Amino acid sequence: MRVSAGTSADIDLAVAAAKRTVASRVWSRKAPRDRMAVLAAYARLIDENTERFALLRYTVHGKPITDMVTIDVPGSAKTFAYFGELIDKIEGTVTATAQDAFHYILREPLGVVGAIVPWNYPLMMASWKVAPALAAGNSVVLKPAEQSPLSALLMAQLFVEAGGPPGVFNVVNGYG
Repeated sequence: MRVSAGTSADIDLAVAAAKRTVASRVWSRKAPRDRMAVLAAYARLIDENTERFALLRYTVHGKPITDMVTIDVPGSAKTFAYFGELIDKIEGTVTATAQDAFHYILREPLGVVGAIVPWNYPLMMASWKVAPALAAGNSVVLKPAEQSPLSALLMAQLFVEAGGPPGVFNVVNGYG
């Protein structure tokens, strides 16, 4: 199986796409319940595609299918379900201050989050980085290890199938 090795120009394109989604607020300002629904659907799609993830990983790297079926895929689906459920629990806080002052802590998305993951548990480790970033309303550029690029590509595809806006979750394969 062959996968393109991304160049710095490809990274620039992915970051530009992510920046456009940040600027448009197509994801970050989506109603919390709507983002929750997307991540819940996404978790279900990951789970429903267990066999595809397992076969991709086995084909490229030889990882035992049972590891994917019993650890990686269920753990990843649960990670997205968990962070999806947190979306409407991220609240602002009024802090205790002097009588003549008003302090308010508001949690907002950072913008574009870059994530790099290793080869050994690429789906689960990508989930640990991507799920909280998406739940917080950020856009993501994921760079998987060159030894295990296919799980990330399927992840990005399933995010859009779940209703996620194109350009919010981007993948750039490559070396280093």
